[in-house]
Amino acid sequence: MSAKDPAVAPSAKGVNPKAAGPKTVGPQTADPKSGGPKSADQAKEADQAKKAERQAPPPPPEPLAVPAADSHTHLDMQSGTVEEALAKAASVGVTTLVQVGCDVPGSRWAAETAATYESVHAAVALHPNEAPRIVHGDPEGTARQGARPAGGAAALDEALAEIDRLAGLDQVRAVGETGLDHFRTGEAGLAAQERSFRAHIEIAKRHGKALVIHDRDAHADVLRILDEEGAPERTVFHCYSGDAAMAEVCAARGYHMSFAGNVTFKNAQPLRDALAVAPLDLVLVETDAPFLTPAPYRGRPNAPYLIPVTVRAMAAVKGVTEETLAAAVSANTARVFGY
Repeated sequence: MSAKDPAVAPSAKGVNPKAAGPKTVGPQTADPKSGGPKSADQAKEADQAKKAERQAPPPPPEPLAVPAADSHTHLDMQSGTVEEALAKAASVGVTTLVQVGCDVPGSRWAAETAATYESVHAAVALHPNEAPRIVHGDPEGTARQGARPAGGAAALDEALAEIDRLAGLDQVRAVGETGLDHFRTGEAGLAAQERSFRAHIEIAKRHGKALVIHDRDAHADVLRILDEEGAPERTVFHCYSGDAAMAEVCAARGYHMSFAGNVTFKNAQPLRDALAVAPLDLVLVETDAPFLTPAPYRGRPNAPYLIPVTVRAMAAVKGVTEETLAAAVSANTARVFGY
């Protein structure tokens, strides 16, 4: 997510070679400490140090005075153990997590993890980009499952049947993340995406579970399909990406809006405008970890323990105290996911 500016070597034009100091081998850059030349090895070491810093976990924020919940995370994609992640989150006041599955193996793992840890609840689904991979194949192995042949409609039916089975488990509190993604899936995959989305809506309603929606560049079609199928009583737009006008539509329909770390980004004023008009009783907070790390740590690994950073930013947008915001999102998350 962050760009790196290449080092620029100083020009040697007009330099007296006898007065230029000791000879160096290879490209040189200015040494910021001494002002003199820096060898290629030193430049490489500096680059490696910057890279290591970008890959390092951000420091823990100041703990929240009122506990909060991370309504959407992917522990299976993060480094370290589940125990470590839960302990680190709890140490800053993040006491509840919703672990979200994106494919059949990930959904099984979410259900097993939620059965093991009291503070973890599960959501199970086929991600919108997973359905086309199942139907049309994934020869390049773009997903975690690696290269796969085309399975057709029968393979999608089989995968949906397993999601249906998992959705019936007590520790599974939601069906998601499902929905539409017009950013990564082309025209050929849209039919499979839509069919999968409609099936997930039906599964959620039949099991009385919340529906967690992934909506990327597909606002109008997502709202249309929810209207056509009839949305479950508890519906969440995960990593809300609409504007203020859409937030008003969601609020009128009783849909919950979950905000992630990208609400803190400089270019995210439309998200902050949406948060400003969203009713407090329909607002959730999430990490979507390891993605969408909040500023000032954008580009570094995200994890549930960073929820306080986003909570404080959201409280500022809403014009309430962080305690008020944390209490609201905790109550909303418990109500939506039924724990």
